[in-house]
Amino acid sequence: MSEQDTTAKAGDIAPEPDAAAPAASAPAASPLRRFFSSPAGRSIGLVIALGLLLVIGTVTAGDNFASIDNMLVILRLASVIGVVAIGVTFVITAGGIDLSVGSVLGLSSVVASLGAIQTASSGFWPLMVFVALAVGIVAGLTNGLIIAYGKVVAFMATLAMLVAARGLAELISQRQTQVVNNQGFLDFFRGDLLGISWVVWIFGLVAIGGWFLLNRTTFGRRTVAIGGNATAARLAGVNVKRHTMYLYMLAGACAGIAGTMMLSRTTAGTSTHGLLYELDAIAAVVVGGTLLVGGRGTIGGTVLGVLLFATLTNVFTQNNLSSSVQLVAKGIIIVVAVMLQQRFANREATTST
Repeated sequence: MSEQDTTAKAGDIAPEPDAAAPAASAPAASPLRRFFSSPAGRSIGLVIALGLLLVIGTVTAGDNFASIDNMLVILRLASVIGVVAIGVTFVITAGGIDLSVGSVLGLSSVVASLGAIQTASSGFWPLMVFVALAVGIVAGLTNGLIIAYGKVVAFMATLAMLVAARGLAELISQRQTQVVNNQGFLDFFRGDLLGISWVVWIFGLVAIGGWFLLNRTTFGRRTVAIGGNATAARLAGVNVKRHTMYLYMLAGACAGIAGTMMLSRTTAGTSTHGLLYELDAIAAVVVGGTLLVGGRGTIGGTVLGVLLFATLTNVFTQNNLSSSVQLVAKGIIIVVAVMLQQRFANREATTST
């Protein structure tokens, strides 16, 4: 996927190649260095790592891993967390953080699977989707209002939502699993198009929509500008508070969509859905190349990060390896990704000066 560079520098609202310093003030970078500084170059390591995992899986698990059916299993495994990660990418690109998306996913699945909602949607199953989406948006709006207008640090505000949303889901469901019996809902999400599950198609559509929004719209340019320098963005006319609120609503909406996808996969709503998904989403975003400090985001990198972790999980499962070792491997990948981010960020800062 070709993706334009969405790296913000201080004072930039719409980063453009022409905004760089004059060539006379800095030594010309080599073609190789320019390539690795581009979005495609920054993603090449992920592509190589994913390719190596596919080779390792094929060698160690043989046809069981390399089959088309197993590839589709990996895509379905990546789809739910992938949709969540798309929303988190926008928040982190703007220099924020959202620890509540996993709990919001669980809450949306519980509310959408309530008996009253299922009864009301018996003749129109998309109502369940709308309810889950609404729950996610309201939770995101609450986060955005507290952070942008209440001036509470994003880490603490979303941590509070993480706890509150999970607790509310337990109260509503009375800690019981709510079985989905809306046949229209189940039939649609169990169906496929061209042999590919609708859940995977939804992930693809959300990813394409997220890429377009971040790279081809004013909304995306403002998101990058706020992450690069919120003060400069405000002085340039961006309503930083309102935009921040919109970003958390977007993350909540993605969590709501993922909640319906989880409902279709498990055929039940429960308060335990989405447990620790926020950590998996943040890990995929960071490994994908989005800067934790904000100012640069990449939807394509996030998709590759999600696929990398999903493939890693599948390789371990196919080889009956311990999940504990899998967690260690994930931790190592995350640390290496953050170290590489710091190195490239320092190199870009040195080049720009």
